[in-house]
Amino acid sequence: MAEDAQAFYDRVMAAGDSEELAAMSRMTSWGTFPFEGEGLRVARLQPPELPEAPRTGEGGRPCDVCERVASRASDDREVWSNERWRLVAFEPSGAPLVMMLVPIAHHDLPDLPDDLAAEMGVLMQHICRAVEAVPRIARCHVMRIGDGGAHLHVFFFARPEGFRQLRGSFLVVWDDLLPPYPQAEVTADASAVARALAGSYGGTAR
Repeated sequence: MAEDAQAFYDRVMAAGDSEELAAMSRMTSWGTFPFEGEGLRVARLQPPELPEAPRTGEGGRPCDVCERVASRASDDREVWSNERWRLVAFEPSGAPLVMMLVPIAHHDLPDLPDDLAAEMGVLMQHICRAVEAVPRIARCHVMRIGDGGAHLHVFFFARPEGFRQLRGSFLVVWDDLLPPYPQAEVTADASAVARALAGSYGGTAR
C-alpha cells in the first residue's frame, strides 16, 4: 500500500539536501538531460494539498472535449475521426509532430469500456506505425498522464531522426525548449499520418 500523503512528504523532507543532490546527479548523467547541471537544484517538494482540486470534466467542472463534440464545433486541429475516436494535431512546437487521441464519449482510462480499450490499443499501434513512417521521424513516443482533464487523452510525440539526445522521457521537455517546427511541415506530416490511419484502420482523414 502506498504511503499516505503526509508520510510521503515527511520522508522526502527528512532526506534533506544530500538526497536531492544525489537525485540530480543521477538525472544529469543521462545523455538526454536538457540542462547544464551546474547551478541547478532540485525544487523543494511542496506540502500535500488534500483533497485535490477536481480536473476539468469531473466534480461539476465542465468538460471542454465533450462540449466541443456536443456543439459540433469545427476543430481545426482534428485530422482524423471515426464514430468513437478523434485524433488531433497540436500547434507547432519543438517536436516535429505532437498528436492526441481522445474518445468521443466521456471516459477516463480506468472506466474505459473493454471494447474501447481494445480498440484503443489497436489504434495506438496504427498511429505509431503511421508516425514512424513519416520521413525523418525516428520514433513515436506514447504518453498518458491525465492530471489536467478527466476525459482520456493519449499523447503521441514524434522524435526527429538523428537526435539521440532527444530520446526518452525528456522529449516532452525538449518539446517546450526547442523552437517550433514550421507550420507547413507540421500540417503536411499530420495529414500524412491521418491518411495512413484512414487507409490502415478506417475512419475519415480531414
